[in-house]
Amino acid sequence: MPLWAPPGRRLACSVHVVASISAETVPYQEPSAITFLARDVARESTPMNKAFTKESDGEDDDDGAGGALPAIPAGTRNYITPAGYQRLRDELLELMDVERPKVVEAVHWAAKNGDRSENGDYLYGKKRLREIDRRIRFLTKRLEIAEVTDPAVHHGRDQVFFGATVRYIDDAGVEETVRIVGIDEAQSAQGEVSWIAPIARALLKAQSGDVIRLATPGGEREIEVLEIRYPVS
Repeated sequence: MPLWAPPGRRLACSVHVVASISAETVPYQEPSAITFLARDVARESTPMNKAFTKESDGEDDDDGAGGALPAIPAGTRNYITPAGYQRLRDELLELMDVERPKVVEAVHWAAKNGDRSENGDYLYGKKRLREIDRRIRFLTKRLEIAEVTDPAVHHGRDQVFFGATVRYIDDAGVEETVRIVGIDEAQSAQGEVSWIAPIARALLKAQSGDVIRLATPGGEREIEVLEIRYPVS
């Protein structure tokens, strides 16, 4: 997968194509250049005085989304598709190179306009800056441990692995289609589910025609796999 780096910066993240989630060995990787890129951008940003630093350590969490994303289960890897990796990486660069410098500049301007305790622009700017910094830390950490897994390696196979698009029907006759992707990239509005979601775990390794049982809060359901698709490389 092509990786773009801004002029003057070297990005050397290793990308491993993994055949399936059951893979056990991973080659040694040097520390990701994303870490150094984040540090460089922080140094290059407009200098901030004490008024622009975080107000309390209690807000220094790295959940990246207000706790909305589930943690990576202990002992597992942070699988992600090539497209998902690129999307998160683009977001990280946008935050560091564009949005953060703009917010720092706005806060610097607002700080000059009277009483800061009653300055809405200043207070909002500081809050937004903390949100951006949390997101940058979150994305940096997750991309460093990301294991890019190309679902196209399974194209033509009739078994569910990471990256599969699966059409199934439940015992009430309702058809659904889901795509199994990484924890950090799943968008439910697009029909995507994380590979650690109950439906994904139930479907993994199933084949077309298989009837599997899915435990739900309302009781156990049976679902039949109708179709399995993978993208073409």
